[in-house]
Amino acid sequence: MLDALTLDQIRTFVTVAESGSFRSGAVRLSRVQSAVSHAIANLETELGITLFDRSGHRPVLTAEGKAILANARDILLRVDAMRARARGLGEGVERELSLVADTLYPIGEIGKALTEVRTAYPSVSIRLAVEPLGGPIASLIEKRSTLAIVVGENFRDPRIVLEALSSVAQVAVVAARHPLAKQRHGEGIGLPDLADHLQIVLTDPTPLSEGRDFGVLSPQTCRVSTQETKHALILAGLGWGRLPLWQVEQDLKNGLLVRLHTRALGRRSEITSEAYLAHRLDEPLGPAAQAFRNALMRIAAASAG
Repeated sequence: MLDALTLDQIRTFVTVAESGSFRSGAVRLSRVQSAVSHAIANLETELGITLFDRSGHRPVLTAEGKAILANARDILLRVDAMRARARGLGEGVERELSLVADTLYPIGEIGKALTEVRTAYPSVSIRLAVEPLGGPIASLIEKRSTLAIVVGENFRDPRIVLEALSSVAQVAVVAARHPLAKQRHGEGIGLPDLADHLQIVLTDPTPLSEGRDFGVLSPQTCRVSTQETKHALILAGLGWGRLPLWQVEQDLKNGLLVRLHTRALGRRSEITSEAYLAHRLDEPLGPAAQAFRNALMRIAAASAG
C-alpha cells in the first residue's frame, strides 16, 4: 500500500512548485507554512536531493526539482484516476448528465446519442450547454460538466482525457451578394482582399485564449458570442467567416452562401479539425455518461462512414 504521507509530500511539492512559494502553497493547502516547509524537507531527505534553492527571496526549483516535478505530477494524476475508478465502481446511476459541446460539433449527433441515453436511463436529467473555443475544456477544469466535446488542438490540459470522435470541416463563406463573392478571377482572393472586408469571428467566453486570436485575418472584425449569430450575420451580407460545413451545406446548395475563392483559407476554402470527447481524469464516468460515450462514438463513426 502506498504510504499516505508520501502522497501528501508529493502533493505538497507540486502545489508549492505551481504556486511559486511556500506561503502561497500553504494557503492553497489550508496549512501553516511551517508544516509545508517540513513536508518538503522530509521529501528532499527521502529522495536524497534538493528540490528548491532557498537562497533567494522566493524558493526556486533546482534542476533536480524540475526533473522530479514531471514525475510527481504524473503520480498524482494516476492516483486520482485510480480513486475515480474505484469511486465509480461503487456508485449507481447518476441523477444528472451534464455536457458542454463545442459550437462547431453537429448538435444532431449529440441529440441522437442523448435520445438513446434517455431510453436506457429515463430517470437521468440532462443539462447541455454549447460554447465556443475554450468553453468545453474550461467546463471540465471548473467541474461544471461531466463530459465535453472539443474541436481542435488549441486547448489541452493534462487533467483532461481526450478520445477522438470524428472530424469537423469548416468552410470560409460569404453571402452570394457580398463583393467578395464576385471576386473569382485569376488566382482568386488574396489576404489583402480579405483584410479589406469585415470578418465575423467568435469570442471566447473563457480566459484560455487570452492574448491569442484563432484564424483572425482582417483588422476589421465583428466579434459575436454564438455560432448562430455568426451564421446569421454572414447570411445577411455583413462580412465573411468560417462556419462548420454541416451548418451551411444547405445554404451553399441553395446559393445563399458561396465559398470564398481563395487558396489562403485551405483547399476549396475548407479546413478540417479533429473532434474529441473529453472528461476529467479524476472524475469517474457513471452508467449514463458511459452510455452517452458509447452511443456518440457509434453515431460519429456511422456519420463519418
